[in-house]
Amino acid sequence: EAGPTMVGDEHSDPNLMDFLGARKRNMLGNNFCEYYVDDAPRVVLDKLEKLGYHVVSMTGVGQTLVWCLHRE
Repeated sequence: EAGPTMVGDEHSDPNLMDFLGARKRNMLGNNFCEYYVDDAPRVVLDKLEKLGYHVVSMTGVGQTLVWCLHRE
């Protein structure tokens, strides 16, 4: 997969979003904001692994890939 990668919603931890280099945006027609980065998912997952996050599961929804992560 290539970027951009959606990494959070408007309620996400701002410190984590800053660590990932994420920018907040509101897409036309949506009534919510989301955080995204230009990096590919592989790069984002590598950054999160450095903070102790591990992939628990992954699935595809249409043309979207979704990862579920957990940190002890």
